[in-house]
Amino acid sequence: MQLIDQLNDSLRSLSGFWPELALVFAIVLVVIADLLLAPRPKAQLAGFSSESGATVAHSFPNFKNRSMLYALSLTAVIASGWLVVGQWTQEKGFLFSSVLLLDNQAVFYKLVVTLAAFFAILHGWVVDRPRNELPLDWLPILLGMLLGLYLMTMSINLLTIYLSIELVSISSYLLTALSTSRKASEGGLKYLLFGAVSSAIMLYGMSLLYGLTGTLTLSESMGQLTQNDSFVVYVAGFLTLAGILFKLSLVPFHVWTPDTYEAAPTPVVAFFSIAPKAAALLILMRVLTALPGIFQTPIAVISLASITLGNLSALWQTDAKRLLAYSSIAHAGFLLVGVMAFNETGFEAATFYITTYVFINMAAFLLIDLLAQQNSSLTIQNFSGLGYSQPLLSAALTAVMIALTGLPPTVGFTAKLLAFSALLEAYQTDNNPWLLALFGIGLLNAVVSLFYYLRIPFLLYFRPASDAHLSDTRFSRPQLVLATVLTVPVLILFFKPEWILQWIGRL
Repeated sequence: MQLIDQLNDSLRSLSGFWPELALVFAIVLVVIADLLLAPRPKAQLAGFSSESGATVAHSFPNFKNRSMLYALSLTAVIASGWLVVGQWTQEKGFLFSSVLLLDNQAVFYKLVVTLAAFFAILHGWVVDRPRNELPLDWLPILLGMLLGLYLMTMSINLLTIYLSIELVSISSYLLTALSTSRKASEGGLKYLLFGAVSSAIMLYGMSLLYGLTGTLTLSESMGQLTQNDSFVVYVAGFLTLAGILFKLSLVPFHVWTPDTYEAAPTPVVAFFSIAPKAAALLILMRVLTALPGIFQTPIAVISLASITLGNLSALWQTDAKRLLAYSSIAHAGFLLVGVMAFNETGFEAATFYITTYVFINMAAFLLIDLLAQQNSSLTIQNFSGLGYSQPLLSAALTAVMIALTGLPPTVGFTAKLLAFSALLEAYQTDNNPWLLALFGIGLLNAVVSLFYYLRIPFLLYFRPASDAHLSDTRFSRPQLVLATVLTVPVLILFFKPEWILQWIGRL
């Protein structure tokens, strides 16, 4: 391609790149606004309190300035989301010399991660209070992470897949270690180390795939790899999948998850639990279509290990965020149940699962964050008796825990039903014994999850409150409204799953 052709292609590609350009502009704007609206006093810039000598994580500008920054960031997310919606009817095609692909799948998954960012910022805003542990610097970093997620959903080239994953990863490391607490530093360091190792493994696998095919584009390598079941292709493919499995928190790349979830601020963790998984899920399905069918068995083993390890580890947790961390590992395994089908039904099931998971997980983290204010602790045992002092939030959390378990009348039941139906259909076609094992043990694990998910509702309603841990916290109307907005779809979508399935059917 000549230089003039490349220039014309780049100019044409800009028409499909407006959401990403809007995010770049918004990041710069939010950074400037942060510098202007949130000046750091000299005493706090020094990092120490003159009275106690304790480290001060950041300054606390007045509430009005904080609200302006949150409103600006929220507006940026809404604007980029609106531009993404406009892409649904826009002409689709390859962008920037076929390194990116704008199609209905990319647009839909962009909307999923945008929705997660929207609720994460709202979560941070409604729980914001004096001496909040969350610095305002998290807002532009989250927008940068959202930009990386947009690029992930459109990536069909090994190089852009790697670069977009790294942009998301670097933003994630910063968000985890943004606080100056020891726990945040430890969690961020572990996240960085495991992320660096998985990225190196993935890059090596990509180099092997490039050596085998002579191309970085998935669509061009598909014909060469799908019919090649040599050991080298097997190794190269699995190494390439390492970075994607890391983002999905799947075994054996899950070790960072509990410490990171415990260390990072709750709104950040809520975003971590959804958005990177959604973008990584789409990349995983695209990469698997370019690899031979022999990858079905190892992916089934990874799914089985993730579900089992996540559920068994969650049984012993006493901290609510660590419990949800291991829960997310198990749910990532359930996501793979749909992927394992290797058919259109499985793709629709996995997409429905991750879409509904936005509401379920965002609601879970928000409700736990709010109830933790009531007892000043994330320890599960301290939730005892809150069902009577906080009936609305406790009822909402009970519904969300039922959804995470996968029981009716919640959309969690529908999501698991679709995933296992796709898996059973795949087994009837392929007769792969690992698929049958995944089906049986997966259902057994769904029963195991009852014991730790329903422990929280049991404590809320059937154990007396400990006065030593209770405070007289009163929740604001925005907090209660957001909790309701996140919880209601968990129930309604059980009766009306077609509201989402009809959109997924067009992908």
